[in-house]
Amino acid sequence: MKQKDISVVISTYNSPDWLEKVLWGYNTQTYMNFEMVIADDGSKPETKNLIAQLEKEVFYEIKHVWHEDNGFQKSQILNKAIVACDTDYILMSDGDCIPKENFIEEHIKHREEGYFLSGGYHKLPMELSKSITKNDVYNGSCFDVDWLKKNGMSTSFKNNKIEASSLAINILNVITPTTPSWNGHNASGWKKDIVAINGFDERMQYGGQDRELGERLVNNGIKPKQIRYSTVCLHLDHPRGYATQESIEKNLSIRKETKVKKSKWTNYGIKQ
Repeated sequence: MKQKDISVVISTYNSPDWLEKVLWGYNTQTYMNFEMVIADDGSKPETKNLIAQLEKEVFYEIKHVWHEDNGFQKSQILNKAIVACDTDYILMSDGDCIPKENFIEEHIKHREEGYFLSGGYHKLPMELSKSITKNDVYNGSCFDVDWLKKNGMSTSFKNNKIEASSLAINILNVITPTTPSWNGHNASGWKKDIVAINGFDERMQYGGQDRELGERLVNNGIKPKQIRYSTVCLHLDHPRGYATQESIEKNLSIRKETKVKKSKWTNYGIKQ
């Protein structure tokens, strides 16, 4: 079997309907030499059953990294998934983000030693998120702006993420005012760089734990590269019951400490 050269880590928690649409998206990828690692933060058996079912359909193998449900512990399960990755390069996204067919190909094309890649997403309303079928993913219609508008998406400048030409994509990546950061929905980097800063800070719950990882990468000399318009994924809508003011404030405090101390390492990561 050919050695894979990129690991795709997808985080999920009790959202099998969304995860199914996402895994269909990875079955359309133009770049096929990847391994799939599901970072499962304690989902019920429905997710495990879905993965077993989809393994019979998709061309890629799936590693299901799971731990007991202990509240929102995404940072912890992502660290376990990082350890489980068997390649030198890791692409991270979420179980509610359907990738366009060239999603992995673009990350491979832009990856570079000394850098991590910062992509974006295009958020869909709930009813449109629900209505996307397997056929819509497999024939690519869910990435057609006219089809999306017809099915409830508003007209917006942000639609350029989906329909911009190759020339426009390069220009938009340069002029976007958005600062490139490590985004949980669409970012990639070298495993050695992530391990060198000890992965995610497991004290952090919902609200910025991905960005804090990126900030330590930058403190350790790894530069962010903007590919916001090059890599497209559709972000399916969902409630965020785990977003508490307490967790957000705690995370902001940790991020402030990382910034002030220019921290490169967390004592609460992969190695403890």
